Amino acid sequence: MALNATIRIVATLILAKLMIYFGSKVIERLFAAKPSKYFNDSRIQTLRGLLKSILRYVIYFVTIMSIVEVFVPNAARTILAGAGIVGLAVGFGAQNLVRDVITGFFILLEDQFRVGEYVTLAGVTGTVEEMGLRVTRIRENGGQLHIIPNGLITQVANYNRGAMLAQVEVGISYEENVDRVTAVLKAMCQEFAAAYADDLVEGPEVLGVVRFGESDVVIRLNCKTKPMRQWAIERQLRKMVKETLDREGIEIPYPKRVLISTGGVDGA
Repeated sequence: MALNATIRIVATLILAKLMIYFGSKVIERLFAAKPSKYFNDSRIQTLRGLLKSILRYVIYFVTIMSIVEVFVPNAARTILAGAGIVGLAVGFGAQNLVRDVITGFFILLEDQFRVGEYVTLAGVTGTVEEMGLRVTRIRENGGQLHIIPNGLITQVANYNRGAMLAQVEVGISYEENVDRVTAVLKAMCQEFAAAYADDLVEGPEVLGVVRFGESDVVIRLNCKTKPMRQWAIERQLRKMVKETLDREGIEIPYPKRVLISTGGVDGA
């Protein structure tokens, strides 16, 4: 009897592993055959990961119940008949699991984010690597991988939906003519727009003076870019601003320290 039970348990585990393996292969082929006009790459990756997650959890549940049946015949029917699926989940303290799963379905249904998108959720900012039935995996720029239960995702900031704002501020000396500097920067913006047209949605434009610093007058420029291009555009815009101001002889001030000598030491 013990030998038969051991063989049945081993066979169940092997079967579960094979089902997960071949089921994952079927899901891969299913989405590989989808025309791109129905699903873009990020959507396909999101759905693929979610279906694999569902497959694993279903097989895990069936496998556990099958192993319990080896020791307690008709245990699954007895438990489910006596308590019901919801009652069983609550009885095992799985309220958080149910919340995570339901939230995961709503995230997918509402298309809040997809695999490959840059987001901030649950206080973490990074790229979505995988969206599962229960958890979402986020990779930070520094390489850290965060595994976040879907139930903790109450607010999402998605940086891949719509145009993004790139903003640059430059300080000029108080002695400079603000109107002349503004005219120079406007001409530069036209050159920049032509050079980076593929990444820009709108602008750049000179907003004008935004504040007075200790040693400079601060002028702001901004533009709208395609998703995830805002940081690269900011870097290139700063570079061109510096080169333009240097060429035009416009001073970009920096902190200076003046030392005043009171003369020689007494008695010298």
